[in-house]
Amino acid sequence: MEGIDIDIYDKLMILSDSAKYDVACTSSGIDRRGKQGSIGNAAKAGICHSFAADGRCISLLKVLMTNVCIYDCKYCVNRTSNDARRASFTPAELAELTINFYRRNYIEGLFLSSGVIKSPNYTMEQMIKALTLLRETYRFNGYIHVKAIPGADSELVSRLGLLADRMSINIELPSQESLNLLAPNKTKDSILRPMGLISHKIQENSTDLVKFRHASKFVPAGQSTQLIVGATPDTDHKILTLSEGLYKKYRLKRVFYSAYVPVAEHTLLPSVDTKPPLLREHRLYQADWLLRFYGFEANELLDEQNQNFDLQVDPKCNWAMNHLELFPVEINKAPYEMLLRVPGIGVISAMRILTARKSSVIDFDGLKKMGVVLKRAQYFITCKGKIMNGFKISSDITLRALMSDQHKLLNGFAEQLSLFSDPPMSREEVSQCLTEPR
Repeated sequence: MEGIDIDIYDKLMILSDSAKYDVACTSSGIDRRGKQGSIGNAAKAGICHSFAADGRCISLLKVLMTNVCIYDCKYCVNRTSNDARRASFTPAELAELTINFYRRNYIEGLFLSSGVIKSPNYTMEQMIKALTLLRETYRFNGYIHVKAIPGADSELVSRLGLLADRMSINIELPSQESLNLLAPNKTKDSILRPMGLISHKIQENSTDLVKFRHASKFVPAGQSTQLIVGATPDTDHKILTLSEGLYKKYRLKRVFYSAYVPVAEHTLLPSVDTKPPLLREHRLYQADWLLRFYGFEANELLDEQNQNFDLQVDPKCNWAMNHLELFPVEINKAPYEMLLRVPGIGVISAMRILTARKSSVIDFDGLKKMGVVLKRAQYFITCKGKIMNGFKISSDITLRALMSDQHKLLNGFAEQLSLFSDPPMSREEVSQCLTEPR
């Protein structure tokens, strides 16, 4: 390709760095195998996932279409009032960059977001052009996760959904009050309206696929969103209750939580010297897991009197400590729903317990072999009517033991790991991707 703009490398550095605060990306939940005439696939076993210690997926090319933005969200590094280097990909540049990175096995897919350039509709049109080139011109059949722009027309959201595997619309802040203060250009309606549209289209599409075998798939991996933790006074109770409502009403696949990283000095925001609340983010992820897989409800974990999680003990242990009247439970008799509420027993180990006790009586050694974390579970269970090692269960002993067990975890959240400390590849490698056929 003649006349290549070597500044494409600088664009990549700027726009990948600008995308690093968005954690709402994951390439799970889609199984689309390779097909003749196309390259790439999105089979569950075909995409190699690489995750950092903080859970962020690094197997995708994670980049912005542009970091130019007409909005002035106080918490955002790309806000219009921030004095930052700006760059934009053309749809052709982004499509060619993605496909050549894929061909060289640098990436398995694409996560595309964008600042709002000119208007929400114009921004979405540019993203649609890029994904259309990938899907139709380059025949790219791999995984694509794209961020829809709040405020864009429904027709554009629908067109984008036919090109992507997963879509997300980030709520960012949990309340309209917080949005009014820190993101005055955004409204709750501009975010929830397209979220409702996507949910409706997904359900409608599932019906079409039953009737018509070759119907186009609309966002087959579902939709997700992101909430920022610590930028506003919103409590864990507020955040978790909102997440529960989003799961129920819009059938989201995931709600992602992002510990606020101070990027600017502002009277409405935490000081730039404030460390990101990483352990608080972790507790919210644990609680989110309890909502989705363990049968808990938000008002069981937190309420008006206790609006934030105890950072010393995980939410499940904290719930158990506050309901000691329900414990200990007998492993050989307790129903599945109650087994899930025992600290140290997960979904898989609970199923193993149900299967094993059909044929034999379970003891503590058997539990350990099933994957039960006895270091936690021993304070809340009996086997054949007996507690483990004959010790006496009391709230004080249990609490001290659980806090000691999680002391290492507290120390492990002192620093946030960055996936973007070093450039993903050299200028020469990027240039080769755009100039050499392969």
